[in-house]
Amino acid sequence: MSTPASAFDRQWRNTTLGLVIVMSLIAFEAMAVATALPTTVAELDGLAYYGWPFTAFLIANILGMVTAGALGDRLGPRLPLLGGIAIFTAGLVLAGLATSMVVFVLGRSVQGLGSGFVIVAVYVVLGVVYPDRARPRVFAALSAAWVVPALLGPPVAGAITEHLTWRLVFLGLPPFIAVGLLLLRPALAALPAAAPETTLSQSAAARTFAALGAGSGIALLLYAGQRYAGQGTDLLGGAALLAGAVLLAVSVRRLLPPGTVAVRRGLPAVIAFRGMLAGAFFAVDALLPLTLTAVHGYSPTAAGIPLMAGAVGWSTGSWLQGRSPDVPRYLLLRAGFALVALSCTAMVLIVLPVGMGWTAYPIWFVAGLGMGLAMPSVGVLLLELSPPEQRGANSAAMQISDVIAAALCIGFGGVLVAASENGLLPLPIAVGTVDLAMALIAFAGVLLAYRVRTEVGAQQVPA
Repeated sequence: MSTPASAFDRQWRNTTLGLVIVMSLIAFEAMAVATALPTTVAELDGLAYYGWPFTAFLIANILGMVTAGALGDRLGPRLPLLGGIAIFTAGLVLAGLATSMVVFVLGRSVQGLGSGFVIVAVYVVLGVVYPDRARPRVFAALSAAWVVPALLGPPVAGAITEHLTWRLVFLGLPPFIAVGLLLLRPALAALPAAAPETTLSQSAAARTFAALGAGSGIALLLYAGQRYAGQGTDLLGGAALLAGAVLLAVSVRRLLPPGTVAVRRGLPAVIAFRGMLAGAFFAVDALLPLTLTAVHGYSPTAAGIPLMAGAVGWSTGSWLQGRSPDVPRYLLLRAGFALVALSCTAMVLIVLPVGMGWTAYPIWFVAGLGMGLAMPSVGVLLLELSPPEQRGANSAAMQISDVIAAALCIGFGGVLVAASENGLLPLPIAVGTVDLAMALIAFAGVLLAYRVRTEVGAQQVPA
């Protein structure tokens, strides 16, 4: 039996390092922004728009992922990767130099577009550059590129924000991106510049337009919510609400398998559960630093530590599920949903001034533990229920479900924060409402987990 090649063998070392650096910086930004955001919105007088930096990123990310997949098939991976890195870097600079909330949100949307391009292109590059025997090691290296920023990103971003400036969370990254590009240059030069196909297929074009429609629909829904939170019912808000709902409904039908929204038994339920998990967890996660800073007076560093606790819990849950091959996957999924639901409910303990802010640390560890049990189980179930020739398309649908649900749920939280900023309700009540709403979504997952029960034996997934 041949020994698997190392991702850091001499012929691939620079390429692997370059990919890891670029992916680590994208991951750092994704994990760090929630910690820096309370200080950012305070300086830019933008608390009423708290949800937009998250949602704008996710909306653009959907479009970036779908477009990059289509362009990668047509032009090869070089242009999408280089273009994505350039777009992401431009977004960092735009956000870091922002003097208004509008410019900051625009910067975040540019980051999301570039991030979507890069994430898809990196996996195409991986398939072109590395032989089969080296790919498992490269996947492991790229996994570490997400784990380390998840653990260190929130406290590092908090310390930078607290002792220097939040702007460095964005402006400090481009020099490191340049290092990653220099390391990637030889591999990029050797990549094919174009594929034989020169036009987008009809299905690829349709998915790109559907992604644009979904993003526009989410943006219109969030805009309508912001208007209602600030001005009450009006004609423009109603029109935006109706148009957003129609656009999103039509687009989702093209992007997700039939029955996903209804959580139909089998594969549609699996894809729906991915969205439910992401929406419930990340909506509460996004508001956690704001709650600790605004309600309890925590420093940015201290407010970011619960996010690190969640990452530790996630890694622990992933490790545990990977060593439970005899436990049916739907039971691990149900257990994960239950832990997320209980954690979201328990977060109500910290939203009131008389609450105990420190309890956020263990509570969010438990929420992360639930995600670590559930998310890999969703991936295993998707493979079990997908014919081999449909696994790629279904995996893409699962990612899109994740992003759409997270954007909607975080946007919902942003609307309630806007309502509190406009005096319609206190901030603790707004955040507590989000916590309980997300708990209900997770409890629904507990009740519906039986819909993905399969006759296939449970499979083990490495942590």
